[in-house]
Amino acid sequence: MNRIGTVVLVGLLVTSPVAGQRPTAVQLGVPTTVPRGANNSITDVAGVEVGFATIITGQGTLQVGTGPVRTGVTAIFPRGKAGGDTVFAGWFSLNGNGEMTGTTWIEQSGRMEAPVTITNTHSVGVVRDAVIQWMAKHREAFLWALPVVAETYDGTLNDINGMHVKPEHVFAALDGAKGGPTPQGNVGGGTGMMCFGFKGGTGTASRVTSVQAGGYTVGVLVQCNFGNRLRFSPLGVPVGREMPTTLRPCRAAGVQPSRAQFRGLPECGAVSGAAEKPVVPEGAGSIIIVIATDAPLLPHQLKRVATRASLGVGRIGGLGETSSGDIFLAFSTANRTALSKTEAPTSFEAIPDDMLNPIYAAVVEATEEAILNAMLAAETMTGADGFRVHALPANLLLDALRKFGRQ
Repeated sequence: MNRIGTVVLVGLLVTSPVAGQRPTAVQLGVPTTVPRGANNSITDVAGVEVGFATIITGQGTLQVGTGPVRTGVTAIFPRGKAGGDTVFAGWFSLNGNGEMTGTTWIEQSGRMEAPVTITNTHSVGVVRDAVIQWMAKHREAFLWALPVVAETYDGTLNDINGMHVKPEHVFAALDGAKGGPTPQGNVGGGTGMMCFGFKGGTGTASRVTSVQAGGYTVGVLVQCNFGNRLRFSPLGVPVGREMPTTLRPCRAAGVQPSRAQFRGLPECGAVSGAAEKPVVPEGAGSIIIVIATDAPLLPHQLKRVATRASLGVGRIGGLGETSSGDIFLAFSTANRTALSKTEAPTSFEAIPDDMLNPIYAAVVEATEEAILNAMLAAETMTGADGFRVHALPANLLLDALRKFGRQ
């Protein structure tokens, strides 16, 4: 049976990992110049709620329509399930080999009027339709919607053509959304994703600007499925080059792949531990980034904020490769009354453009760390055709950071 619903919540601000629990950047002592929020999560922005539906079932040879299945849905409410969703928003595409629906209206109107959802590439349609059904049921005076649904490709680990994401999974993610600590790693839309040749997935982080800069909170959530391992360089450290080739993707022993490109993949535990030619080209994939803030920003400012996520992607080693869909969305939870439906003139607050630099710094740092947290939280996964992707070893990451004086 499909496993539907949220994953156990994990506290992020403890001094050492719980036994069996993957550590976070905080627990590893990864430094930051802008202070983190209480939960180091996008939900540190007041009102933001996040929910997941995670679908993991089956193993062995791929049978389209049957599995194995490694996928899901992530849902983000800017103002919570019980609140109105309308917020000022802006978006940016670093490289457009991907999809984020609803962005034409955001570009024209500067506003977003529905929850944000993220899933796999071939499930965008069913998720979009289900979000509309959910809104029609839960929003008074509902007439129409152009939901924001984004995607990354999980077809190496997941039976992506089996169309396993159903409306009930979308409803589960939306109904289960909550504030507080946010599950990371192999959850929701990030379940079957890879990042820099390691297991990727869902990650989040937050930053709080100084009192002098307004004390605003910036939260970032990523679904990371991109990157060339040799360029993986958190905090400028060439971590990817420090990793052994035995940790490259491999094929579980005894599994006969149905897909030709997987048949030349070495079995896990083989001496080389890596195929001469990767099954997934280095740099292929995508990353979706959602940025939330309580800073009073206008749509043109939010678009500028969204572009700064590119710098966080670049800092950790991304290039916006041609085969990657790198699409970023930013919204502000401020100015609630300015977006209410009225025929009278309305007023709103906005910080001056000259005060945006601290927001930019928060976005860049939180983006880099959210990607790292996704990789740290993700566990080794074996999926369709026995394809196995290893978790980023926290001890080897820490060794590399120490070697280059970053910890």
